[in-house]
Amino acid sequence: MTKKLTALLAVLAAAVLAGWGAGVAVAAPAKIYLGGGSGILVLKGGNSAAACTLTTIGRSKTGKLIGITAGHCGTPGQKVYSETFQDRGQAGTITYSASDLDMAIIEMDASRVVPLRTVRGVTIRSVDPRPIGFPTIACKEGRTTGNTCGIAWFSEGDVHLSQLCVIEGDSGSPVVVGDRLVGMVNAYYFLGCFGPETGTNIKPILNRISSLPAYKGFQIA
Repeated sequence: MTKKLTALLAVLAAAVLAGWGAGVAVAAPAKIYLGGGSGILVLKGGNSAAACTLTTIGRSKTGKLIGITAGHCGTPGQKVYSETFQDRGQAGTITYSASDLDMAIIEMDASRVVPLRTVRGVTIRSVDPRPIGFPTIACKEGRTTGNTCGIAWFSEGDVHLSQLCVIEGDSGSPVVVGDRLVGMVNAYYFLGCFGPETGTNIKPILNRISSLPAYKGFQIA
């Protein structure tokens, strides 16, 4: 083989390996699946994180994909990860938190997050703004205690009281009657899983979201 031919083959091989100048293909980021009842982790700084539960996820008329959780789970600017898909990167960022309703809004990364209506034992198909009370049986899906049901005692103002089993980490859990979202879990009194549980009704939460220009017209995904 002549020196000229050897040199030509070397150039051709280099061109093929380089893809003739084409860009390198980059794999799309792995998807993060989240819905009402999914466990989430809110980074608090350093290596610490708060474990909570997502209430629901949906879109605003402005095109934002947002999730809702309890307000005490985090503050604006804190990063949110899926507990199940931690290795798939950041799911979103808390952009709003209100202590009066104990609710927070998470703006999700729509390129990564896939919204779910069903998470384990709970399916959310609609929102019911009516307050719950005796003798309604309500259920919830929490990242700590899973799917539990109990009698709703009463609602007063924006909050309800029920016999749902909740402990730490269940904050933000969706409270449902059938497949209708009626509220979120915020806390319990006296003793975990013996309660009673207290939470915020969904109507004031949705009213607050709609009052924010960036998130008007929120609907569950």
